[in-house]
Amino acid sequence: MKAVASNDPYAALRYSDFRFFVSNSFLFSATIRIQEVIVGYELYKTTHDPLALGLIGLAEAIPFIITSLFGGYVADQKNKITIMHVSLVVILLGSGILYTAFQPGVYNRLAEWQHLAVIYAVFGLIGFAKGFYSPAASSLKPFLVPRTIYHNSSTWSSSFSQAGAIIGPAAAGFLYAYLGLTNTLLIVIVIFLICWVLLGMIKTRPEFPKIVTPIMESLKEGFKFVFKTRIVLYAMTLDLFSVLFGGVIALLPIFAEDILKVGPEGLGLLRAAPSIGSMLTMFAMAYFPPTHNAWRNMLVAVAGFGVFTLVFAASTSFMLSCAALFVTGVFDSVSVIIRQTILQIYPPDEMRGRVAAVNGIFVSSSNELGAFESGVMAKAFGTVPSVMMGGVLTLVVVTWVYLRSKDLFSVKLS
Repeated sequence: MKAVASNDPYAALRYSDFRFFVSNSFLFSATIRIQEVIVGYELYKTTHDPLALGLIGLAEAIPFIITSLFGGYVADQKNKITIMHVSLVVILLGSGILYTAFQPGVYNRLAEWQHLAVIYAVFGLIGFAKGFYSPAASSLKPFLVPRTIYHNSSTWSSSFSQAGAIIGPAAAGFLYAYLGLTNTLLIVIVIFLICWVLLGMIKTRPEFPKIVTPIMESLKEGFKFVFKTRIVLYAMTLDLFSVLFGGVIALLPIFAEDILKVGPEGLGLLRAAPSIGSMLTMFAMAYFPPTHNAWRNMLVAVAGFGVFTLVFAASTSFMLSCAALFVTGVFDSVSVIIRQTILQIYPPDEMRGRVAAVNGIFVSSSNELGAFESGVMAKAFGTVPSVMMGGVLTLVVVTWVYLRSKDLFSVKLS
């Protein structure tokens, strides 16, 4: 690799393989969210049941958790690009099934329970594929840039992913309103094909000797590393519980339709607001990285996320709701950059896939499990009280971690 100054805010983007990687991340992030938003909104319009939205998250989380550890094991032995390519083909298959299932001729022949079963099965298939895709992608990223600019690559990879998370939900609402559900699903398929091409343009192919330890023992090594490395464990714990308890994304169709009454266009803006906050903050973090006083910044960020979740829950104004979600995105971006930098610095190269898989179980699956938890809590206690409880529980977890991790305030990541 050519030498690039570590204080260059665009250092990571000067490597072509990294540019292809983050371009794929942007499109993949946007497209996954477009699909989730339009299917979730259609599902809520049909059922008016918050639990139906939560079950989408559960359907995706269960196969992800089951396969993620094995996906990390495979990522530490096989070609990571090949794994991502095959996973994308499976996701494309699921998107094709959704497109077919919503065609009027098919939709009208299916009973409601049959249609729901197809939707949940497809999201289960996507969760299965992401169980392989996510560890491979996470463990590939550190090999695309020199170690001296890991913090910069974390900032830019998060920025591109969050840019996709902005454009995806915002575009979803407008595409749904003006092109319809099935045409939007067709656009989803086309963009996933572009992602497949971008991955093929990455030349870096890191591979390691075959793992000789038995598979179960090898899988345990990932957990052992996480639990003995306290900064990794607590960083994952903070993100796990903030997303599990504090996440409101799965319930936004209810806020858009029944509480704020802003329709699909408003839903797109609500979904985009936290990601706009994240992306703007991440661009700023390229110049002012949060890795100095990293642990203090991590705790403050997660606490801020919890506080503004409470503000969102109490709001009856569309503008205030968007502003509160925007600020949750600002705080979330800081914690994401610090956690990703930690995950690039601490794991040994030959164990990155398995540690990424454990992180996926802690954090990535918490988005889907959080969606299920939100649906269950909203059905049991009401939408607004459930979001309030989530914000409070997030603050409780931050306080608990702070009391147990004061020694980490001296850790330097940059």
